[in-house]
Parts: sequence; C-alpha cells; structure tokens
Amino acid sequence: MKKDSQLIIRINGEERDAFVVLCEEMDTSAAREVRRFIRQFVKENAQPQ
Repeated sequence: MKKDSQLIIRINGEERDAFVVLCEEMDTSAAREVRRFIRQFVKENAQPQ
C-alpha cells in the first residue's frame, strides 16, 4: 500500500520520547507502531457496510 498521506498529532514531549525509545529497544519504529495501531483500530471498530 502506497504511503501518501501524513497525520500530524501533538503529544507530550516526554511521552513521545519514551515511546520512541521503547520502539527502538523493541527494534521497531514509532511510525510503524502508529500505523499498526491505526490498522488494528479500524479493523476492530469499522462498521460493516
């Protein structure tokens, strides 16, 4: 899937730093984990059409 959009969010700097460090420790990236969260959230909450 082509990545052609951005989502800009504002979060607390300490939370962001802790998240990035944890992702690095888990050999992943913050962007990858946010994308994974979004996909899972949509899958679990999307209304059937």
